[in-house]
Amino acid sequence: MKINGDLTFIYADEKNAKLVFESLDVDNENFLESKLNDNEIEYNVSSEKLGTFLATVDDLIASEIVVEKIIEKTKQ
Repeated sequence: MKINGDLTFIYADEKNAKLVFESLDVDNENFLESKLNDNEIEYNVSSEKLGTFLATVDDLIASEIVVEKIIEKTKQ
């Protein structure tokens, strides 16, 4: 069975979207497809196993939260 899912993260501006995209791209290479469109990042996650799919999505969201917190801290 093939499991597919799409996630879209929307940011206030293109600058933050690009910063997050570039920060996560290194870790996501060869694991999922990603595309930067203006202030949005689109991810396509695909896996043969539900556990792997869920772990990948969980890791992606957790990593995005860390980058977002770093961006907020550097603005202060």
